[in-house]
Amino acid sequence: MNKQEILSFMNSNPIFHMATADGDTPHVRGMLLYRADENGIIFNTGKIKDLYHQLTKNPKVELCFSNGIFENLIQVRIAGTVESLEDLDLKKQIVAKREFLKPWVDKVGYEQLAVYVLKKGIATVWTMATNTDPKEFIQL
Repeated sequence: MNKQEILSFMNSNPIFHMATADGDTPHVRGMLLYRADENGIIFNTGKIKDLYHQLTKNPKVELCFSNGIFENLIQVRIAGTVESLEDLDLKKQIVAKREFLKPWVDKVGYEQLAVYVLKKGIATVWTMATNTDPKEFIQL
């Protein structure tokens, strides 16, 4: 896969898993992509969450996107460093597309919504067919 194919794959498979570290303890959780494009990979969380505190201490992450098809499994892993985005218009766009966030934001405000971008990540693609091949790395 090239860069554009990877971005398309992520947008077509928006549920991903993210690994963070809290000291020497790894943490992995499922996440929902907002979008992936030339400007980076954007996702959100709440500032009340452990994830927010982990990213504040250590912004290095690895993301894993999968097509979820065992017979033809494809995984795209992206390593990089996230940056916080304090963009009210972007937060409003995210909430508009994610109705489940609206009652929470109405209660606590947009300030409690944490938005992140991963720019210049390094991706590697894994498939059953390439399982034992040396890894290739693609700059996003």
